[in-house]
Amino acid sequence: MAIQFEQVDFTYQPGTPFESKALFGIDLAIPDESYTAIVGHTGSGKSTLLQHLNGLLKPNAGRVVIGDFTITTDVDNRKLKAIRKKVGIVFQFPEAQLFDETVLKDVAFGPQNFGVSKEDALRIAAEKLEIVGISKDLFERSPFELSGGQMRRVAIAGVLAMNPEVLVLDEPTAGLDPKGRHEMMTMFYQLYKKTGLSVVLVTHLMDDVADFADYLYVLEQGRVIKSGKPKAVFQEVAWLKEKQLGVPQVTDFAKGLQDKGFKFDILPVTLPELIAELKGGMHHDG
Repeated sequence: MAIQFEQVDFTYQPGTPFESKALFGIDLAIPDESYTAIVGHTGSGKSTLLQHLNGLLKPNAGRVVIGDFTITTDVDNRKLKAIRKKVGIVFQFPEAQLFDETVLKDVAFGPQNFGVSKEDALRIAAEKLEIVGISKDLFERSPFELSGGQMRRVAIAGVLAMNPEVLVLDEPTAGLDPKGRHEMMTMFYQLYKKTGLSVVLVTHLMDDVADFADYLYVLEQGRVIKSGKPKAVFQEVAWLKEKQLGVPQVTDFAKGLQDKGFKFDILPVTLPELIAELKGGMHHDG
């Protein structure tokens, strides 16, 4: 399912002394079955934008088109429930939202809330738990007895149980160690590849953008200041560093080699690309 932002403005508490404009004329496209990354500093408007993806916030001006739905400032809130089923958001530390007495019941709660029978909801829950790597012997356990990584997987299964067409990930690996982070990102990528979900990744980790995303938007103070394929955007090392956004580790390393006289036609952004370049017999001046 495709999502389109057209000249979207958003202001918190308009008309009050606390008025604060968070988004300015955002134009942005998330094609069907794509993997899109959104990066920017705290205060860049990432969280505000993310809450427009499923109608948690409505634009003050402009419109957000989600599949067949159009969200404008005066859209009827009752229509938004259907959108929330289509766009699943995995918020930062989603495990904080676990509440039910067993893992299986927690994941089945969402579908039941949308009118799915208990029997079907439990079947869907079991299916999604398997997808996220939670074994059957944990299904009847309390979610609070699990490890942090397992709790997060259960929370993600809860979002997947709604069968969304778009999965939005807000810093999904926050607080995980490198191994846990890699496993989590690989799991999302496999889901994306196998199911035709569109994925929107909000992150500050440029390595994840380089490894997984096919398009990138850079936000600053509520505006899109750059967009493009990650490989193209990451060529602008000096600009990214000036914006204090950083670049993938591989690109940083390759830039260091380039400064010492190695020649790259295009700076690599992933490890396989770097290895291929090094094997391809780069030439060195001097």
